[in-house]
Amino acid sequence: MEKKRCTAIVLAAGSGSRMKSTVAKQFMLLDGKPLIWYALQAVEGSEIIDDCILVTGEGDISYMRCEIVEKYGFHKVETVIAGGSERCFSVANALRAMGEALQIPNRDGYVFIHDGARPFLTSAILQSTYDAVRKYHACVAAVPSKDTVKIADREGFAAGTPDRSLLWSIQTPQVFDTGLVREAYAKFLEEWEELQKQSIRVTDDAGVVELFADTKVRLVRASYKNIKITTPEDILIAESFLRAEKKH
Repeated sequence: MEKKRCTAIVLAAGSGSRMKSTVAKQFMLLDGKPLIWYALQAVEGSEIIDDCILVTGEGDISYMRCEIVEKYGFHKVETVIAGGSERCFSVANALRAMGEALQIPNRDGYVFIHDGARPFLTSAILQSTYDAVRKYHACVAAVPSKDTVKIADREGFAAGTPDRSLLWSIQTPQVFDTGLVREAYAKFLEEWEELQKQSIRVTDDAGVVELFADTKVRLVRASYKNIKITTPEDILIAESFLRAEKKH
């Protein structure tokens, strides 16, 4: 079977607010390299990914191009675009750019949407999600929950305990047929105001597909190391992972 085109959308438009830093977290150093370097390096070295759209803050576009993409030689990054006020708008901007900015538009392939703040993306995760999307059309990297999870009521008391064997912690990449995810996001944007009125929150791309596409999303077991850097404690964990890798 001929390989279809695979485009990575790497999201790096976050701030340093929860990191308690004046530096946007994608530019914070992890073992001497900017955090965003790790996700882009995984994309650059992948035999699966053909090109990449990098999403960052509007004021960071020039810096990202010069000090990250050009400096480190990330040739698969075809374009750097501005994100939106929320994650979903950043993804929507990138999906629009797929038909406009890429030298070879990806209309009939696959889209890998990845958080730039997840530095431990591996070739194995990319391969397993690629295999899954070819079969199921929509999939997400995930791991079974290690913790018991409680549902709280509005007063902060435990109101229920879901079966832990059915709970998964969702990661990225989240991978979809190009047409499927573009159509789902188009419907999502049309219904955005109504969803807000109904207090329906969609926090990831799988949620958009679950609401607006007639396709089940396959959970693909990834790695507990595939963490998202959100707080200062996460940096310490990431540094420990890197130290362990160097020892081996």
